[in-house]
Amino acid sequence: MPKNVISKQVPMLEHFNTIIIGSGPSGLSAAVRATEQKLSYLLLEAEQEPASTIRSYLRGKLVMSEPRALPIRSPLPFTASLRETVLDTWEKTIIDYNLNIRYGSKVTGIHRREKWLELELADGSQVTADHMVLAIGVQGNLRQLQIPGGDVPQVQYQLDDPQAYQDETIVVIGGGDSGVENALALTGRNQIIILNRADDFSNCKESNLSQLTEARKRGALDWLLETRPQAIEVNTKGEFPITVVANTPNGIERIPCHRVIARLGALPSRPLLEGFGVGFPTDDLAALPLLSSHYESSVPGLYIIGALAGYPLIKQGINQGYEVIEYILGNPVEPADTALLRDKFASFCNDRGVDDVLEKIRKSVPLLKMLTTLQLRELVLQSNILQPEPGDIIFKRNDYSTTFFFIIEGDLDVLIDEDDIPDAKLTTGQFFGEMALVSGRRRAGTVRARTKCVLIETPRRVMQKLVDSVQSMRRVLNEVAIKWVVHVCIGLTLSEEDLNNLASHATLKSYAAGEELFHEGDQADGLYLIQSGSVTVSRMIGGREVVLFYVAAGNYVGEMSLVSGEPRYATVRAAVATEAVLIDAGRMNDIIARNPEIRSELDARYLKHLQDQEKRQQLETTDNPGSLGNQSTPSNLISFLIQQGVGEATDVLLIDESLCVRCNYCEDACADTHGGATRLDRDAGPIFANIRVPTSCRHCEHPHCMKDCPPDAIHRAPHGEVYIDDSCIGCGNCQQNCPYDVIQMAVIQDQPERSIWQILLGIQPKALPIVGGSKVAVKCDMCKDIKEGPVCVRACPVGAALRVNPEELLNYAGGSNTDSVTNEVFLTESDGN
Repeated sequence: MPKNVISKQVPMLEHFNTIIIGSGPSGLSAAVRATEQKLSYLLLEAEQEPASTIRSYLRGKLVMSEPRALPIRSPLPFTASLRETVLDTWEKTIIDYNLNIRYGSKVTGIHRREKWLELELADGSQVTADHMVLAIGVQGNLRQLQIPGGDVPQVQYQLDDPQAYQDETIVVIGGGDSGVENALALTGRNQIIILNRADDFSNCKESNLSQLTEARKRGALDWLLETRPQAIEVNTKGEFPITVVANTPNGIERIPCHRVIARLGALPSRPLLEGFGVGFPTDDLAALPLLSSHYESSVPGLYIIGALAGYPLIKQGINQGYEVIEYILGNPVEPADTALLRDKFASFCNDRGVDDVLEKIRKSVPLLKMLTTLQLRELVLQSNILQPEPGDIIFKRNDYSTTFFFIIEGDLDVLIDEDDIPDAKLTTGQFFGEMALVSGRRRAGTVRARTKCVLIETPRRVMQKLVDSVQSMRRVLNEVAIKWVVHVCIGLTLSEEDLNNLASHATLKSYAAGEELFHEGDQADGLYLIQSGSVTVSRMIGGREVVLFYVAAGNYVGEMSLVSGEPRYATVRAAVATEAVLIDAGRMNDIIARNPEIRSELDARYLKHLQDQEKRQQLETTDNPGSLGNQSTPSNLISFLIQQGVGEATDVLLIDESLCVRCNYCEDACADTHGGATRLDRDAGPIFANIRVPTSCRHCEHPHCMKDCPPDAIHRAPHGEVYIDDSCIGCGNCQQNCPYDVIQMAVIQDQPERSIWQILLGIQPKALPIVGGSKVAVKCDMCKDIKEGPVCVRACPVGAALRVNPEELLNYAGGSNTDSVTNEVFLTESDGN
C-alpha cells in the first residue's frame, strides 16, 4: 500500500453503474469525478499501489504538464512537479475523496451481456456494470530489440535509478521522451550516446527537446540520427563488454559500450482488447482501437481512455477521465480542443458543428478512416485548411516544400513535364505530397487547382509522427510514393493497369552511404529507380575502380543489362543515404516487350551510354591535357566532389584557383550584404588541382542543420535556398549537425548606411538588428532575396567564383575536356540524367 493511504476492505457489490479499470491519471480523474457526481462506481487496480506507470519514472524526475495550452478541467490536481510530489498529491486525493478503489485486482475478461457488461478477475470473482472504462497503460508490453544480441544481460528496457551508474559508456536507443529523459538523467557521470532511427526528435516534448539540445551543446551527450542498431556483440576482451553495430547514414559504425538502455515504446495490449471484443481499424499490431468522439469502443458501454487510446500525455488522460464520466451521465460536455477546432473551421462549413465537419472530412478521405476520432482531431488542429480557386498553384515542380495534402473537396491537375498539359488528375478523397513526405526530396511535379477546392495541409513533422504510430497508413503512403516514382521515371506511356502492376510488385530498398546497389559482373536483378539520395556509377579500368558518373534522385540505373541481357556493366553505390525502388527483371522485361516506346527509349539510352563510356575510358587511360593536370582525370574529380558532399547538395560554390587573384572581394561583398558576417571562407575548404570547394553552404537536399532546431528557425525556400530566420536563439545545434562546417555563430550588426558593395551591386540594405549582442547562427542563404543572384559570384572581377548545380558539375567532370570549370560546360547524358 502507498504511504498515507488507509487500507480498507471495499465491499464487492454485485452491480455498479460504472467500473473504472486502472488507477493512472485518467482512471483517478474518472473516479474523482464519479465521486463528485455520486455515481455508483468501483476503481480496480492490478498493482498494490496507484499510478504504477508514474512510479516507474526515474527518481526525482520532473513530470511535465503538456500540452501547455490545454486547460485541466478535472478536480484531480496536477501541475508540473517532481515524480514524488505528484504521487504524494494523488495519494492524498484518494484519501480526501475516499475513492472506492480495490488493489491487486487484475482483469482477465470482459463480456457484453444482454443488459450489462460482465467482468472477470484473476481471483475468479465477477462483477457487472452498465458501463466500464478501460484506463490501463501500455507499460506492461514494452517493445524489445529484435536483433542478434538483443537479449544479452547488458541490454535493459527500463531505468529505475540513474544514480546507480557511474563512469560508463551507455548507448540509449530511442528518440522518444523516455529515451531522452533516461539519457539526460545519466549525463554528468557517464558518456551517453543516443541512437535515434528518425532524422529528428519530433516525438519529444518541447521541454525535453530544449534540455537535450542544451546538453549536447555543452558536450554532456551525443546522438546519431537516422540510425538503427543491427546487432549487439559480446566482447571477451577489452574495457567494454559489448559493442553496438549500427547502420548510420555514413555506413556501419561500431560503438563499444558498457550497457544499452533501449526505450522503444510499448505496444497496446491488443490481444487482451480483442479478447474483450474491441475492434481495430487495421491488422497492425500497433493499431489503436476504434473509438467514438466520446471514447466509446465497438463494444457498447465499454470506454477506452488515456495511453491505451493513443494519448499518453497526463493532461490529456486527466481531461478524458473527467469527460468520460460526463458522457456516461449524459451530460453535455465539449472536449477541451473544440473551441480551437471551431476557429479552424470558421471559413469552412461554419454552419455545421465540429463533430459534423470532422465526420465529413473522414468520409471524404479514405486514408483518414485509418485514424481514430481523437487522432483526426489532433491532425486537423496541427494543419491548415486551404481553399484554392481554379488555376491556383499549390506547389511547383522542383519546389522544396514538404507539406502533405488531403483533398476534402475539388479536383486538381498534376503537371510533371514543363508543358501545360496535365499528366494526371487528383480528385476528392485523394492525397498528394507523399514523395516529399517519404523521401524529403523536391516536388516531382506541379499541382494546380482545376476547380474550387478544400485541402488540409499538414506539416511533414506532424505526418511523420502520425505514420510512425499508424503502420497501415505508412504502408499506403509508401505504396503510393512508389507508384509515383515509377510513373515519373518510366511510366508516362504505361497503361494504368501496367503502372499499378509494376508499383504493387516493386520493392523499396534503403542503402547507407557507400553501400552497393549492385556490382559489376552481377546478373541483372532489375531496374533501380532512385527515390531519394544519389548514386555513383563506376567500373574497373586498368586495374582500378573508376567513377564514371553520378545519378541523382528522380532517375534510374540498371537498364543497360536489361537491354543487352549481359551481366552488370558497372558498380552502383549510394553516394549518400539513398532509397531506391527495385522493379524485378522479369516484370520489367515483360513491360519492355509490350511497350515499344519504352523499349525505344532504353535502346537509345543504351547506345548513348556505350559512346559516353568509350570517351570516358579514353580519358582515364591517357593524360588529361586540361589545366587539372595528369592526376585530374574525370574519375578523380567526381570522387573528390562526392567526398565533399556534392552528392547531397543542391548548390555548390567553387573557386577556380587558376583564375583567382586573392582579392577577397567575394568575402567582403558577402559580409557587407549580410550584417557584417561573411558566409564563406575563400581560403578554407579542400582543393583538387585548381578546383577549391570553399567553406560555404551546399544547401543540401536533406539539410542536416534543420534536424534539431528548437525554435524551428531554419527553413527551405521554394527554390531550394536553406536559410535561418530571426527567431534563432543561438543554441548552436545546426553548427554541430552540419558535417561541412559551413555554419558559424556571429553577432549580426545594424547597417544604417549602404556599404560600398551594396552600392556597386545595386543592393538595398536590410534592417538587421543587433540580437542583444549575443551570437546567432549564420550561413549562406544564396542571396535568396537579391534578384540578381549571389553577390560572391557577381563581385569576383575575374570570374573565378562559380555557383553550380551539382548534377551539371558532375556531368561536366564525367564528360568534359575543357581547360577550366569556368569555361563552357559540355554536358553528357549520364545514366538517368
